[in-house]
Amino acid sequence: MPLASAEIIAVGSELLGSSRVDTNSLYITDKLAALGIELRVKSVVGDDRGDLAAVLRQALARADVIVLTGGLGPTDDDLTRDVVSEVLARPMTVDEAIAGKIRARFARRGLDMPEVNRRQAQVPAGALVLDNPNGTAPGLFIDHDGKTVVLLPGPPREMQPMFDLVCRTQLAVRAGAERVYRASLFITGLGESHVEQKAQPIYARWREAMPPVSTTILAAMGQVELHLSVRDADERRALSTLDAVRGELLQALGEHVYSTDGRGMEEIVGELLKARGLTIAAAESCTGGLLMSRLTDVAGSSAYVRAGVVAYDNADKTALLGVPADLIAAHGAVSEAVAIAMAEGVRQRTGADVGVGITGIAGPGGGTKDKPVGTVVIAAIVPRQPAYVRTFQFIGARTQVKFQSTQAALNRVRRLLE
Repeated sequence: MPLASAEIIAVGSELLGSSRVDTNSLYITDKLAALGIELRVKSVVGDDRGDLAAVLRQALARADVIVLTGGLGPTDDDLTRDVVSEVLARPMTVDEAIAGKIRARFARRGLDMPEVNRRQAQVPAGALVLDNPNGTAPGLFIDHDGKTVVLLPGPPREMQPMFDLVCRTQLAVRAGAERVYRASLFITGLGESHVEQKAQPIYARWREAMPPVSTTILAAMGQVELHLSVRDADERRALSTLDAVRGELLQALGEHVYSTDGRGMEEIVGELLKARGLTIAAAESCTGGLLMSRLTDVAGSSAYVRAGVVAYDNADKTALLGVPADLIAAHGAVSEAVAIAMAEGVRQRTGADVGVGITGIAGPGGGTKDKPVGTVVIAAIVPRQPAYVRTFQFIGARTQVKFQSTQAALNRVRRLLE
C-alpha cells in the first residue's frame, strides 16, 4: 500500500518550555504534502524513555510514516535511538564506519573524539544510515512491518537537507500517485463567524464532491484564513476543482479577500502603489510607526514609501503635521477631524500621493466612557477620491490593537486603490 499518512514526533524537553519552538515540523509537513502524504498528528515529547515509547507505539498504530526529530546526540538524555530500538525490537550495534566519520570530523578541528560520541554510531538492525555532512548525528531510515520510521537530527541545518534527500529517494518511490493540492484565501474586514456564514454553504457542498475539497478556517490577528486542499492523482482535475471553489468563495466574500497567493497585506498594497506610480506617507500616533515598519519590511518599498511621522504628543501633531491646535481642543486627539488633518498634513509636507492618519487609544490605560481602550480613528486620502475616515473599536491587548489598526489602514488603502 502506498504511504498516505504521517505523524511527527519532536523529541526534547527544551521544546516543552517557552524558549524553544518546534519549527522542524512545519518544514517536514510541507515536504510530505508535496508527496501526497498527509500529516495526521504531531507531538512534542520530553526526554523521558517511557513517554517517548508510548507515543511511538501509538504513532505506529495510526500512521504510515513516523518522523522523529531530535534526541540523536551523544548525551544520556538523547534517547531517540534507544527507544526506537526497544519499541521495534531491533537490537543496535556500533557502526565503525560512522564512528570513523565522527572521529575524522573532530580531527579536522584538531580535537580528539570524546568516547560518548560512539553512541551516535549505534544503528538498529536493518536500518539505513542517512549521512549528515553538517553534524555528527547521522539519521536513520527503517522499514518496519509496512511502516516507515525516519530519525532525523534536531538542528534545522542538519535536518532539512537530510529529509530532502529522503523525500526524493525512499519516500518518493513509496508514495502513491495521489498528491495534495492547496489554495488559500486571506480575508480582512470580516470576523470568523461572518466568513463562516458566507463560506460554509459553498465549502460544505464541495466537501461532498469528487474529489472532495477539505476546508480549514482560521482566525488570526486582523484577518481570517480559508485553506482549501484536494487529494487527487489527476493534477489537472485537482487544480480545476480548486479554481472552481476559490471562484465561488471570491464571489461570496468579495472585496474582503485581499490575497489568494499567500502575500501579506503590506506586499499587496505596495504592489498596487508601484503599479499605479503612487507614493505613500503616514502620520501615526497610537501605532507608533508600525504601519511604516510593515510597508518597509517589503523589499523594494523605497519605490513608493516617502516618509512616516510618529506624532504621539498633541503639540507634535501641530508642529510636524500642521493639525490646528483648536481642532484638537474642539474634537480631541482621537477624532475623525484630527485623523483627516493628520493624513492631509503628512501628505502635503512630504509630497506623497497617498496620506494615512491613525490616532487612537491602544491601552491598557487612557480610555474614557466615550472613547474606551481600542478606539482608533483611521483616515486615508488618495488622489481624485473623497477622504476616507472611520472610527473603529478594536479588542485585545495593546499590541493587538496596534496591529489591527495598521491592518485596517492598509486594507482601506488597498480598497481605495483597487
